[in-house]
Amino acid sequence: MSLSKQQEGIKQRFIDQRGIWDENWEAILKLNPAYLSVYINLRDASQKKQRLPPKVQEFIYIAVAASTTTIHETAVKAHISAAIKCGATADEIFEVIGLTYLVGIHTVTLGAPILIDLMEELGIEGSKSEELNAERERIRQDFIRQRGFWPETFNPLLELDPHYFEAYTDFSGLPSKTNVLEPKVREIVTCAFDAATTHLYGRGTKIHMRNALKLGATPDEIMEMLEITSLMGIDGVTSAAPILAAAASAATNGNAA
Repeated sequence: MSLSKQQEGIKQRFIDQRGIWDENWEAILKLNPAYLSVYINLRDASQKKQRLPPKVQEFIYIAVAASTTTIHETAVKAHISAAIKCGATADEIFEVIGLTYLVGIHTVTLGAPILIDLMEELGIEGSKSEELNAERERIRQDFIRQRGFWPETFNPLLELDPHYFEAYTDFSGLPSKTNVLEPKVREIVTCAFDAATTHLYGRGTKIHMRNALKLGATPDEIMEMLEITSLMGIDGVTSAAPILAAAASAATNGNAA
């Protein structure tokens, strides 16, 4: 089915804004051009001011799409391509992708306090010794030296398994050693996938938002990050629209036969 003049105009607006187009957006355009038009307006409102540089905007899209709570491969490909066009290097993009592993530690930070509560409730003793306490303090100070802050959410993990936490500190601290991304950008990106609709991790969002503000991020930049992150709500539509378009076409062809 050929596009109407109105649909052609909407398509061109989208391409002018994003520089990409695929069959998913084509399906939405054909099914409901008004819907795509107002979505373009919404996305334009979230990033046209460019409170964040275009490259950083793309980093946010990549992190949210690549996070294990989302894994939207089509979006990852599109935004990696867009980031490269904005001048991003492979090292920068890999650091963005690598940061998304950090959502995994939230399983431990969720479960460790529960375990400690149950140990206290049931009278179960944990491992305690002066030597182990000294080791815990050394690991805590190493974390602070590397990251510049200490979140209280890590206290239960440090208490229950300091050696695992030390390995996590080494792993999560690698970006701060290589400095591929500006520290402020790293915190903004991490805040994005913590705040993402598929994760909504409030404690992590607050920790990394605070860090970003301390590193010089403005409230306007933080709001732009949140607005861009919220656009992942369209992912269900881009996934479902081609299925609907195919089903509607098959039904029409079947009725015609």
